[in-house]
Amino acid sequence: MANRVILRAGTPNDENRDYLPEAIKGSDMVVNENGNNSQPYPERLLECTGVLADGLEDRWYVYVPESYDGSKAVPLVVGNHGGLMTGWGHAIYTSWTMLADREGFICVFPDAHQARIWQVEGMFKDHKPDFLDTDTLAFVPDDYRENHDLNFVKALIEEMKKNYNIDEGRIFMQGMSAGNLFTAQFCRYYGDILAGAAGSGGPTQLDMLFTDDGKIKNVAGHLPVWQARPETNGTPPGRPYGEPMLNRFNRFYWMHLNECEVLPKITIIGENNIAFYSGKKADVVYHDIKNRDHGQTLDEAFLYWDYMFSGLRREKDGSITKTKTYLPQTGDEYAFAVTAGTDKAWFRNEIVTMSVPAVKWQKLKYHGLNGGTRVRGEYICVPLSFLAMVSGAELEYSEDTLTARMTLKDGRKLQFARGSIGCAIDDDVRSMYCEALHRGGELLVGIEWFSRYLLGLQASECSGVVYVTDHFATLSNNMADLIHEMLFGKLFPDNFRYMEYEELPFETCESVRRARWSLEN
Repeated sequence: MANRVILRAGTPNDENRDYLPEAIKGSDMVVNENGNNSQPYPERLLECTGVLADGLEDRWYVYVPESYDGSKAVPLVVGNHGGLMTGWGHAIYTSWTMLADREGFICVFPDAHQARIWQVEGMFKDHKPDFLDTDTLAFVPDDYRENHDLNFVKALIEEMKKNYNIDEGRIFMQGMSAGNLFTAQFCRYYGDILAGAAGSGGPTQLDMLFTDDGKIKNVAGHLPVWQARPETNGTPPGRPYGEPMLNRFNRFYWMHLNECEVLPKITIIGENNIAFYSGKKADVVYHDIKNRDHGQTLDEAFLYWDYMFSGLRREKDGSITKTKTYLPQTGDEYAFAVTAGTDKAWFRNEIVTMSVPAVKWQKLKYHGLNGGTRVRGEYICVPLSFLAMVSGAELEYSEDTLTARMTLKDGRKLQFARGSIGCAIDDDVRSMYCEALHRGGELLVGIEWFSRYLLGLQASECSGVVYVTDHFATLSNNMADLIHEMLFGKLFPDNFRYMEYEELPFETCESVRRARWSLEN
């Protein structure tokens, strides 16, 4: 990493809300939207046109860093734009050109041949937007070898190898939204010429990945894949399956092809929620970005490269060689996570068993409501034995298990009692978020209060899952879904008949949990 990254100042255009302002081209204008940030138009970005496939003229944009002199082979990155965008648009809405300056590789950003929409199987099968002329766009040849955009991008890679000294074992592809759909399609048919691929935004419809009887649809075989899923991405209307199902089975698809272990290593740093799946043939990375809309964040290219692409090579025999990456694919060294209704928990990137299931408990207000109630908070309560284990504390129960004493590693002595919201800390008393519960011979207290107040840790809750770690981390919805499924024993499906997959919605689980606990207690 001898070359430096340089951020160039731009002129913000906060008044322009067009999807892709044409005035950006060749200017220093920048546009920002919820973390999806453009950079000033790269000065070295070269526009090219030519006939490369099927006798049709296409357009693409090439970025060659100043350090390139042709004396040694360099990697190639192919960036595929989102729907209604352009190759140059993808160049400015990503940081690939900045990363190319640092690493010395070459980028190419192709334009979709027709109406800025990639020719993708099934894209308009269930949803045909009225702002597009889909009479022609909806047509995709049954034979992928007749798909012009596939033929064009495959030929473009050959053209780049002809014109530049490209390392054939280090060709990568990335796409956003419709460009992600196209990238996934390219990977299914021609992924064997790539060393890795990444995409953000649009997961592939499941009938493009699996047959009705649960067989994998694939020609090219295994491939290291990074799937980025912005938390508030959403799913286009009219689609038969919602986002959680699409995300799960897109992940399962590549986990199967790459022969991945079913337990990932999880790291959450700031808004980036990342699960690393190690595979015998290739790895899979699942990435959710907290509070980000459909699109891609400016730093994604650096994450792809530093965590994954920097250590990948496709060998001539088709195998993938993985060497040390700039950033290690390791989970958070110290982290634990729980969700209500199960005795399973996540600790140090393993699933462990608690003495009793975690419980979601409500703190209620009664006074002045004439018999009514108001919920003032909902908290996940876990057994003290689990909290003692994750904190390295010593725990001692009274004979009737209705009170307990705990000694933290720093010497502070705690006392808890059934029904009391108080925690005695040495000779002081402090209020917890909610009272201590008694279940199955254990006292349960709120994991968020215990982690934050007593241990000084970061506790983040999302969709009924609490994730605790020793650094700034914000749990996202898609990662909460992944953890929730794991803790309920759904690591990997028995088959790929996705229409038979048993959903575990948080609300349903919660109603069952409350009914069970009310009967038992």
